[in-house]
Amino acid sequence: MNVKDIKTPAYVCEEDKLVRNLELLKKVGEKSGAKVLCALKGFAFSFAMPYVEKYLDGVTCSGLHEAKFGAEFIKNGEIHTYSPAFKDEDFDEILKLSNHVVFNSFSQWEKYRQKALESGVECALRINPQSSYAPIDMYNPCAKFSRLGITKANFKPELLDGITGLHFHALCEESAQSLELVLADFEEQFKEYLPKMKWVNFGGGHHITKEGYDVKLLINLVRNFKAKYGVEVYLEPGEAVGWQTGYLVSSVLDIVENEVKIAILDTSAEAHMPDTVLMPYRPEVRGESKNGAFSYRFGGNTCLAGDIMGLDSANATYKFKHELKVGDRVIFEDQIHYTIVKNTTFNGIKLPDLVLVDKNGEVLAKKEFGYEEYRRRN
Repeated sequence: MNVKDIKTPAYVCEEDKLVRNLELLKKVGEKSGAKVLCALKGFAFSFAMPYVEKYLDGVTCSGLHEAKFGAEFIKNGEIHTYSPAFKDEDFDEILKLSNHVVFNSFSQWEKYRQKALESGVECALRINPQSSYAPIDMYNPCAKFSRLGITKANFKPELLDGITGLHFHALCEESAQSLELVLADFEEQFKEYLPKMKWVNFGGGHHITKEGYDVKLLINLVRNFKAKYGVEVYLEPGEAVGWQTGYLVSSVLDIVENEVKIAILDTSAEAHMPDTVLMPYRPEVRGESKNGAFSYRFGGNTCLAGDIMGLDSANATYKFKHELKVGDRVIFEDQIHYTIVKNTTFNGIKLPDLVLVDKNGEVLAKKEFGYEEYRRRN
């Protein structure tokens, strides 16, 4: 089957672009000496996991279900699990699945310390260096009043026995220059404890695969840190794995008019592209033209009044050189990361299918969803 023949809506991941990103991330690991993990919270595309296992050193998980997903696909890599707070009913299984477990607070560490050490996992604490770079506070792990990580004022060095690593996560879609600044703050506050550690995790938010990212600087930062403190360094990109590796394809169901033309699609900003609403940002559409003579708004097929693509951006209107018709396909670019993992069946809308294609557009794998997904969740 060719991608042109698939049903919509569907997320389409392009194999060659995925491999390109993974090759770059592997190169970063090899040249810097860092271990690179895929953060499942940002990219958990099942058909991509065999490629992740081939090129990267494992995955990082946010709780039991992601750890189970990681263990299903990652047989020869590491599984790191962090949660703002672990549940008693989950923790034993998390220990069985994970190589590293990261605790968000000293109280959680004290609660689970004995059990964790007896299991043989590597144990770490998440640090909040109170230095961060993110587009908005919702995505800022070190914003004021953040619940994520331990600040210097709340650090308890007397409780470090059994801790072999420190973890900080302070970036979102950021540069190597931003990492350099955060790393300096982290070192200034916690350097006295680093000689006692075996490893430090620099977290995620590194936009490594974005054009213009200073890969050389990242490599040097990791190399210098490793040499200075004699520790293993981990990086855990999520978005950088899925960055520009695919799209969400939809179909025009109807075109209505209310001062402007509005194309109603078989997808949804609210349910299928949540970051376009939360960030917010205007998703790019293939074939749009600034000088196009035909203008449209795109509306989702739910009853939510605000289910409009790009509603909170400066301009939610898309222009084309050719008139749209019912049945035409509309392709929203770069919708593989932080979308699949946040999908909902709000209003009973169908979840988009998952499709993996080769560079010629031939379908390599496909997963379809239907009523059972809505029924199981309600």
